[in-house]
Amino acid sequence: MLHPLACTETQRTEVIGAYDLAGYRESGGLDDLAAFAAELCDTPVALVSLVEADHQQFLAAVGFDQPQTGRDTSFCAQAMMAADPVTVVPDAREDARFAGFSLVVGAPHIRFYAGARLLSHEGVPLGAICVISPEPRPQGLTDFQRRGLEILATAVMGRLQDRRAQREHLQTVEESDARIADSERRFRTLADTMPQMVWSTLPDGYHDYYNARWYDFTGMPDGSTDGAAWSGVFHPEDQDRARARWQHSLATGEPYQIEYRLRHRDGTYRWVLGRALPIRDAQGQITRWFGTCTDIHEQKLALEEREIVSQELSHRIKNIFAVISGLIGFAARSHPGFAGIASDLRDRITALGRAHDFVRPHSEQSRPRSRQDSLHGLLDDLFEPYRGRSETRIRVSGDDVLVDDRSATPLALLFHELATNAAKYGALSVMAGMVDLKVQRQGDMVQLCWIERDGPVLEAAPVHAGFGSQLVELSAVRQLGGEVERDWNPTGLVVTIRVPLASFRRP
Repeated sequence: MLHPLACTETQRTEVIGAYDLAGYRESGGLDDLAAFAAELCDTPVALVSLVEADHQQFLAAVGFDQPQTGRDTSFCAQAMMAADPVTVVPDAREDARFAGFSLVVGAPHIRFYAGARLLSHEGVPLGAICVISPEPRPQGLTDFQRRGLEILATAVMGRLQDRRAQREHLQTVEESDARIADSERRFRTLADTMPQMVWSTLPDGYHDYYNARWYDFTGMPDGSTDGAAWSGVFHPEDQDRARARWQHSLATGEPYQIEYRLRHRDGTYRWVLGRALPIRDAQGQITRWFGTCTDIHEQKLALEEREIVSQELSHRIKNIFAVISGLIGFAARSHPGFAGIASDLRDRITALGRAHDFVRPHSEQSRPRSRQDSLHGLLDDLFEPYRGRSETRIRVSGDDVLVDDRSATPLALLFHELATNAAKYGALSVMAGMVDLKVQRQGDMVQLCWIERDGPVLEAAPVHAGFGSQLVELSAVRQLGGEVERDWNPTGLVVTIRVPLASFRRP
């Protein structure tokens, strides 16, 4: 807080400007306080003065008609800078500070003056509330009058401070409104330059804004698709689906994302990707939704065309597997000694065909029930021939891993060989035998543990690795970049395979 004597005129001018007191006298906001000061001190004149750089103006006056006087004849200019909160002048003719003032020498012939200074909350002196009499008063003020004048000065500043606070609030509101308006202009400019359609809604989903791109795309007049009318531009087959997804997002606060068809201004329907996110306040309540619609029509058509080509290629590859299998069968009939090897070879080709059809189905009819990128789904499909009446004899458990067509082929060969060997020599060669396949992610590696149990007792590990074992090594090590460890337990074979996670799916 400043000391009144340390205050500069520049500081005073800035603080006075904050009160916006122009025309304040006409409002009569301080007249009652001035009247009470005159009655309290028994004087014919009472004033509330605001001392400015060259003059003093009166914000309230009793018994005095002039709206202002020069500062050079101002008693209040002296009173507001005094060390004592109340300045008392019993007889101005005998006070060297005031004896020569025109208001003393001439009308209104001031003799007695008493003024309580007005200080802003920063400690800046603004003026005084004063009482004046043309009669000298040697006794000055009583203690009660002095205290009363101080209280009236506080009351004056209270009212002036309320006016200042109201003005500052209005300025803050105006500045805030200006910032909001500027932000709104910036947002609209940015939104209108974006290639996407941009929109927003109230928390209940009522659409209240679309950017220029929306109206350009739909050809609708500005404002014609606000509110609930937006649904009219959806393709009839997509309306219910899009509405249900939107209502779900509104109810749960989950992000909104869906592909649907919107009517273009030329009357055709084009595929777009709709997305929206909620804006929340500090308490987590949704205050608005902002969304975009991105035209993906060309990409959608290209994907559909690529899918058709992919299905045709898959169909031809499937036929190639069948032709190869048929050629093997034909060769086996011509060379009976080749029958055993041919049977194993046909089984391996069948496994490859099943794996290929799992990740690249050639038709909707051949599409698997499981997810096409699921390792569990691929293994379940591969082990389907080993399913008993109620459940598969090869049980897959643990973590699932995403796969693609690159890893499906070696995985199919790998586990086909393990299952075939188990059916010939291991746990699956007897009715009670079972196999557990446990999948576990370990950082950037995946461990697949093949555990045979309740099968024939194993005496020892085989002396020579067969062709099937070589295929396991080829698939797991060379193609998948992993490692294989076999443990020939008497209770059953345990094969532990560790493969880098990156080998299962392309980035």
